[in-house]
Amino acid sequence: MSLGETLMRPTTMLYRNLASMDVEESIRANPLDGVVLLVGCDKTTPSLMMGAASCDLPTITISGGPMLNGNYRGQPIGSGTSVWEFSEECRAGRMSIESFMDAEACMSRSAGHCMVMGTASTMACMVESLGAGMPGNAAIPAVDARRHALAHHAGLRIVEMVHEDLRLSRILTRGAFENAIVTNAAIGGSTNAVVHLLALAGRVGVPLDLDDWDRIGRDVPCLLDLMPSGKHLMEDFFYAGGLPTIIKEIGDRIDREALTVNGKTLWENCADAECFNEGVVRPLADPVASNGGIAVLRGNLCESGAVLKPSAATPELMQHRGRAVVFEDIDDYKARIDDPDLDITEADVMVLKGCGPKGYPGFPEVGNMALPKKLLERGVTDVVRISDARMSGTAYGTVVLHVAPESAVGGNLALVQNGDWIELDVPARTLHLDVTDEELARRRAAWQPTTELPPRGYLRMFHEHVLQADEGMDFDFLVGGSGAEIPRESH
Repeated sequence: MSLGETLMRPTTMLYRNLASMDVEESIRANPLDGVVLLVGCDKTTPSLMMGAASCDLPTITISGGPMLNGNYRGQPIGSGTSVWEFSEECRAGRMSIESFMDAEACMSRSAGHCMVMGTASTMACMVESLGAGMPGNAAIPAVDARRHALAHHAGLRIVEMVHEDLRLSRILTRGAFENAIVTNAAIGGSTNAVVHLLALAGRVGVPLDLDDWDRIGRDVPCLLDLMPSGKHLMEDFFYAGGLPTIIKEIGDRIDREALTVNGKTLWENCADAECFNEGVVRPLADPVASNGGIAVLRGNLCESGAVLKPSAATPELMQHRGRAVVFEDIDDYKARIDDPDLDITEADVMVLKGCGPKGYPGFPEVGNMALPKKLLERGVTDVVRISDARMSGTAYGTVVLHVAPESAVGGNLALVQNGDWIELDVPARTLHLDVTDEELARRRAAWQPTTELPPRGYLRMFHEHVLQADEGMDFDFLVGGSGAEIPRESH
């Protein structure tokens, strides 16, 4: 099935696991010796890799590549990131809708996925840093002839991998996942990589948990000056030397013996990489941000964890105590966010419930809530936002995401009330709801779930078997691979 990121409802993430099952069973049912995965936008990369990993044949992944750079009135603009910016400018009355439409026409001007470091570009980098794709896979633009050349070489190489019996399980090792986590930090990658790589690791039986993301990625500097953490775009990244230049620069932090699909180690593929633009790929001595890793938060508001992307956040808000302004679900948020009588200031904390895996359903990208119009008109550009949702990798802000357990299953997020005080301390990795245990117990006794069990079909299966965000949101019965053997031959 096709997972069209801009079209599918309610969210493509609802169907990531279904697509992975489609891939897994198609591989198992057909007489295949090796597999080439053609992936592009956000969910196609993890879903195809998850399905293939469950079968464990020789496999190569080829990303579709980013669009060419956008440019509006002489300034670089990026799909997703600039849309968020322009949308807020329109709502604040500082940009006309006509100018917004003009900018949109200048933005997505070729085939390809988003050209910022959103989830699509992040996952393309994860493919290369995991060793699951050919060297150079991450950054070649979709319409560049070198993308076709890479695909051609992958087609030749997969035949050799079949003869070598180089299966995906020999590529997707613990060392490979650690390399991907370090790389994600160095590129300022999307928070969505967390949930996707946790699910992928589960398919191949590699032990990986949420705390690994903080432990391994913490203090890794962000070296890539690329939207939304910087100002450049993926085409610039390619011309600067692509992902091999990043991996070479962080070479002391990676597992140099991790094998890749071309038969060489990741370090052998990157050791001689040359950077052609240090304004795009910065040296370790001059990073974009000192900490590009994903911060994993713990506390009574997220007992199983939550995540935040420091490189996209406002430094002044990384330690903040504010009053909760609560939206019970996405409909409540949409109904009240632009109400001029909404009781909110820039010092408050916006809280959104009901947007986790089961609550929405499907774990949508709504965590980067648009700010109230009344604050935008005053020039406010960021407030602390907390939810059990995801956000687009193209987005930015001081946004706490993936709160687990989610509110729909009774996580403490469900118990937050307007006026509660919440304390965020990213350096200490804590998220605390300043409510006594006794009061939380009283609220829990009165809490009633609002999510109904779907009556049938895929939604019913999803609701009954989906894991929480801290476990990768895979289905419980899909964790662990089963190989490509078929139960019996056809007659």
